[in-house]
Amino acid sequence: MSGPLPGKLMGIDYGLKTIGLAMSDSLGILAAPLSQIRRASKREDFARIAAIVAETGCREIICGVPMPPPGYTGYSQADTVRLWASRLAAAVPVPVRLWDETLSSEEAHRLLAEGDRPRKRVDSVAAALILQSYLDALREGVSPPQPVQPAVNADRE
Repeated sequence: MSGPLPGKLMGIDYGLKTIGLAMSDSLGILAAPLSQIRRASKREDFARIAAIVAETGCREIICGVPMPPPGYTGYSQADTVRLWASRLAAAVPVPVRLWDETLSSEEAHRLLAEGDRPRKRVDSVAAALILQSYLDALREGVSPPQPVQPAVNADRE
């Protein structure tokens, strides 16, 4: 296994309306949905995330980033998430890392439909899927990606 486990990690599924949150156990084995944040402003969103980091003792944040289709050259949702993550990195006291979230929301919808669970939790379930993928990769020996560099002008809305 690569990486300095144990310790709790937070997973994030960034969305335009809500931010899904998940948390791992302290051994870094299992990720579980935590909650969803209804988006307000970046400042308020980051303050809520920072408070959860402090309350839980989380040691790093794994933020899902969608990979653009091969050959795509325009501004993508991945670019939006990277910018948001760099601003988050400036607002929290722990490293923020990006991880491929491809199809996590679709898989979360499928899992919730199979279990007759409320669909309103889809973002936190997607965050748990992203975080679990990261934890599994670490156990398989994949090196973690470099932390996101904090944005210099993170206070901009």
